[in-house]
Amino acid sequence: MAADKAVYLVSCVSLKRAEPAAAKDLYISPWFRLARAHIEATGCPWFILSAKYGLVAPDQMLVPYEQTLNSMSASGRREWATMVRSQMAQELPVASRIVVFAGMRYREHLIDYLRQRAPVIEIPMEGLGIGMQLQWLRRQVDRSAGRPSSCG
Repeated sequence: MAADKAVYLVSCVSLKRAEPAAAKDLYISPWFRLARAHIEATGCPWFILSAKYGLVAPDQMLVPYEQTLNSMSASGRREWATMVRSQMAQELPVASRIVVFAGMRYREHLIDYLRQRAPVIEIPMEGLGIGMQLQWLRRQVDRSAGRPSSCG
C-alpha cells in the first residue's frame, strides 16, 4: 500500500444533464463541479455514490435519473448500501485513506465498511451547510491550482 494512497467518494447531485453522459459530466451542480475539480487535482482515484446506480466510476456512461437517498426509506437506504458495499468489494482500490464528500444519508450504512477498507476515513465537510461547503471546496481548488497531483 502506498504511504498516502487515497480514494475519494463523492455523492451524486440532483442537477444533471438531460442526456446520457459519463458520470463525471452528468452531474452539473456548482458543488459537484468544485468537488470534481478538487479531487481530480489530487490525481487520486475517485468514485461517485449514485442513488440509482450505486458505486460509479467517473467515466461510466449513465442515463439521467431522478432518485435520491434523501427521500428513500431507511430500509431502502440499507438495501442501497448493501449493493454499494458489494460494488466496493470489487472496484475500490486499496487505500490508506478514504475521503468522503457525501451527506449522512449516503454515508450512514457505509462508514463501518469503509473503516474495514482503510485505516483513515475523512469527512472533511461534515457539519457544514451548503454555502460553507462551496467555500471550502473553492479554497481547495484555489490551493491546488498549478500544483502537481499529490496522490501516492
